[in-house]
Amino acid sequence: MHVPPRDSELVQIVDASLAEAARRAGHWLACRMGCTQCCHGAFAINALDAGRLRAGMEALRASNPDLAGEVERRARAWIDEHRADFPGDGETGILGASSADQERFEDFDNDAPCPVLDPATGRCDLYSWRPMTCRVFGPPVRVGEGDALGCCELCFAGAGDQEIVACEMPVPHEMENEILAEMRDDRETVVAFAVTR
Repeated sequence: MHVPPRDSELVQIVDASLAEAARRAGHWLACRMGCTQCCHGAFAINALDAGRLRAGMEALRASNPDLAGEVERRARAWIDEHRADFPGDGETGILGASSADQERFEDFDNDAPCPVLDPATGRCDLYSWRPMTCRVFGPPVRVGEGDALGCCELCFAGAGDQEIVACEMPVPHEMENEILAEMRDDRETVVAFAVTR
């Protein structure tokens, strides 16, 4: 799958926003390599995230084939374990769009580690190509219909509302949505299927 050229601009904007939010947050932000709470449980990724992960796998195969093989082995093991209960097409990895499928996905695989997570080091083996959900998790971001401010439960422990608001990370959702519209692919999948396609 081709990754649109604007994706690199989107990634740069998000990463710069994260760096600035982390600078302002200082000790309130608990995110560090090895802190893997957010790396457990399946979550939906869009076609742009999937394309970026596939590009990351291609780069990893070229630079470190052994590691790429290990990531693929973990992803295939995840698929084999969860295919029967997958709330969508267990062959293609496309998540179901019905309300019943979406409801099933809410409780689907909430504890299994992401197949891209190195269990020995707590490192993401495709960190530079990670999905947007991973890039924005931790600092305070606007989420949900009410546009409430949310952050990782391990971060900002003991902080007041003003301290949290002062560290908000702006996320360019509009830009991401524009790129997705240009791709004309509104299907969602999960990391394991993205890295094995």
